[in-house]
Formats: sequence, C-alpha cells, structure tokens
Amino acid sequence: MHSDSETIQRLAAAIAGVHSGPPPEDVLPSEQSLSHARQKLHQHLPASGLGLEETIRHLQEDLVPGFNGNSRSPNYYGFVTGGSTTAAALADNLVTAYDQNVQVHLPNETVATNVEDAALSLLAELLKLDPVQWPHRIFTTGATASNIVGLAVGREYILAEASAHRSDATNSVGEMGIVEAMHRSGIDKIQILTTVPHSSLYKAAGILGLGRNSVKSVGRADAPHKFDIPQLRKLLEPPGAASIVAISASEVNTGLFATSGLEEMQQIRKLCDMYGAWIHVDGAFGILGRVLTSPTHSSIISACDGLELADSITGDGHKLLNVPYDCGFFFSRHRELASRVFQNPNAAYLSSGPATDTIMSPLNIGLENSRRFRALPVYASLTAYGRDGYRDMLERQIELSRGVAQFILDHDGYELLHQSDASKEEILDGIFIIVLFRAKDEDINSSLVATIKATRKFYVSGTSWEGRPGCRFAVSNWQTDAKRDLPIIKEVLNEIVKK
Repeated sequence: MHSDSETIQRLAAAIAGVHSGPPPEDVLPSEQSLSHARQKLHQHLPASGLGLEETIRHLQEDLVPGFNGNSRSPNYYGFVTGGSTTAAALADNLVTAYDQNVQVHLPNETVATNVEDAALSLLAELLKLDPVQWPHRIFTTGATASNIVGLAVGREYILAEASAHRSDATNSVGEMGIVEAMHRSGIDKIQILTTVPHSSLYKAAGILGLGRNSVKSVGRADAPHKFDIPQLRKLLEPPGAASIVAISASEVNTGLFATSGLEEMQQIRKLCDMYGAWIHVDGAFGILGRVLTSPTHSSIISACDGLELADSITGDGHKLLNVPYDCGFFFSRHRELASRVFQNPNAAYLSSGPATDTIMSPLNIGLENSRRFRALPVYASLTAYGRDGYRDMLERQIELSRGVAQFILDHDGYELLHQSDASKEEILDGIFIIVLFRAKDEDINSSLVATIKATRKFYVSGTSWEGRPGCRFAVSNWQTDAKRDLPIIKEVLNEIVKK
C-alpha cells in the first residue's frame, strides 16, 4: 500500500506527463470510451470510500478516456477553446496545491493579491493598455462574468451621469436599487446598443434587471456587424434614455469586428460623451488582436485601434491567452465606481486593515467573494512567453485560419460565408481566427459538421447562417502549426465532397 504522499507524487508525475507528452491523436473520445466512462460513474456514495489509490485509478482509466481532447489538441476548432500552455498548466497545479482564496488584500500575510495585480498589469501591457489608466481590473470566471461586471458598472455610471443634471447628490444603483436610482435620475429606460451581440450580453442584461429586450442591434443593413452611426445617434438622443454602447471586438460567429479604425472609435466616443453613455468592449478573443504588428494583419490591427477609448473592456483568458478554465478578465477606467457596485458592507471580518498600497480587495470590486487563484497561470504564461511569444502564437493561428479560408475560396464544393464582393486578398486580410463556410451541395451540407467529427481528425462547431446550416472553424490553440494541420483539414474536406 502506497502512502498518500507517494500516491500524490505519482499523480503529479502523471499530470506532468499529460502536459509534456504529445497531444492526443483523437480530438473526440470514441463511443466505446464514452459508454465505458458513463457506466463506470458511481451513482451512489460509497459508505467507506474507495481510497485514494483506487480513486486515482478510476479517474485515469475509467473517466479520462471519456474526456474530449480540446484543451490539448491543436486540431480542436470549436467554441474558441484555447488550451493551456505548459507554464500555465504548471502554475495551475500549484494553484490547486496551495488553494489560495484571493478575496481580501492581506499584504502582511500573502502575495496572492500582489500576483493578481501584477498579472493584470502585465496583461494590460500585452494588450497595449496603460495599466495606470485602467485601475479597476480583476479576473473573473470568463467573459460572461466580465460582461456582467461591465454592464453593472456601466449601469452605475449612466444613471449617475443622468442624475448629475438634476442634483448634486450621489445616485447609486448599488445602494438604493435600480428603480429608485432611475426615478431620481429621471430615466425611463436603460438600453444596450450594439451590433450582432454575443448571447452572454443578453444573459448579463437579464441577470442585472435591465432585461434582454434592452439589448438593441444598431447594425448597418449592408454590414450588420458595423454600427449604423446615424441610427446610433438617434437612439442616444432621447433625454429619458440612458445608454451603454457595447462594441464587439470580433463577433463570435464570423470573427468580424464592429469597428474598423481609430477614427470610427473616436466618433463613437464623441457621441457617448455627448449623451452620457458608457462604452463597453466585449473583446472575448478579438482584443488579443492588439498584439499584432505585421502589415499582413493590417485589417485586424486597424479594427483593434481605438478600443482603448472605451470605458470597460472584457476578455477570456481561456481563449487566445491559452490559460486553463476558468479565466476571464475585466478592465475599467473608473476605479471609483467599483466599490459602489461590488463592496461588501458591514463585514468586519473581511477587512484588509489600513491600506499601504493601491491594491483593492478583489471581493469589493468584482462578483465573487471566494475566488480561485486564477491569476497565477496568467502570470506564469505571460512571464514565460512574453509579448513576442503571444504574438507568435496568434500569428500561427491566423496563418491556419487564412489557409483554410483560401482553400474554401478556391474549392468548387464549398463556399465562404459572410463575404462581400471584395477581392480575394481583401477577404483573406479580414480573416482573424474564425472561418465560416458551408458545402454547396445541400445534402452534404446538412450533415457536414457531423461528417467532419466522425473522421476524428479535427473538431468544428456547427452554426446557422441566413437560415441554413453552417460550419465554423475557430483556431485558438497555442500549438497550432499550419504546415502540419492544414493538409489534414484539406484531406478531410476533399474526401467529404468526393463521396
């Protein structure tokens, strides 16, 4: 019988082997593995327990074969799921081992909050944001939670702005509730103005009491992902309306950006300042485009230019940052609003004591009180690979995405979706990490996603475009290699239309 310490060492070695070994050949588990895993799941609590040794065997031999390989396989192209770099994976195991609860800033007891603040500062620098200008920053469970934080702070701001025209008194939703705050502000409705919004924006609006119907699309008829500026101005004008303008930095279905350059962002900023509106950027994966520098990515670079003019920015670490689930991040320019929305009042046992630095306790500036130390994998990965390393990762992902798009454009059996009459060069220049396409043959197209998955060579997600099934590549793994991966994709897609 092994001692617990020896068994844990064996498990740690096995975990290390998972991350250092080659990625899995199969992106999806077999039907046999899935069936076996489900059959072996314990449906009732054992009276005396299995013991650590048997539990480890059960996990490794019975359950793990039923997991899909998306976090490790570079051939997983669904749901914009990144992966976990080696440095991030190592740090995440340390997070579990030391089990820090990063909620209260206790500088005399732990450096956990210092690490989080440093990681967020490094991340801001990666995204070409001045950390000093973005003092309200925090890690969340993901972009969905970050969107909730962004809309909550935005709601606080726009009602305070409206109230300032009527009274000098502080008007806080967090203190008095949304109904009273709207009444005192003279506001009849709160609206979220956006283009092709992600579903999480509707979810956030519902949770915050703004209502999913408050999300309004203000897209152009010829390009729904782009703002119709005259229509935006018209909706901002009514004196009884308070507005949050949500900008999609790479829309999830097509990868297209809502803005195309600094001048456009300046125009939106000017309108929002005129009418007291808040600008929120949903940059779940598109915000990473700010690391690019090559002229071959000029369209993406331009689309990311000016996003620093926003009031808040959100993103997913477990997407292009390639750190483990779950990890999102939030940046805001308005530090003073954070505690008005998220503070824990009358909880003396949660006090950090006299402030000796500028770090705020995370539980007073975000959703969670109890929080996993998700900052450590981010810190480890950023310091391990730096700006150049992350730029290289993204360049390889874009190279594969554009390789797939070019293959689709040149193929008689497939068509690239959401494209205008632009030249091939212009189309490819606009490809980020998403490629949306369909088979021209309707019979093939109706089962295209399932047919691709059945090959077990790579994984894609299905979607709908203009009422018909579509297939969507989302390239986001740090191990992506176009020279290795593109021939596999071409071979599978060629075989499908030949049958």
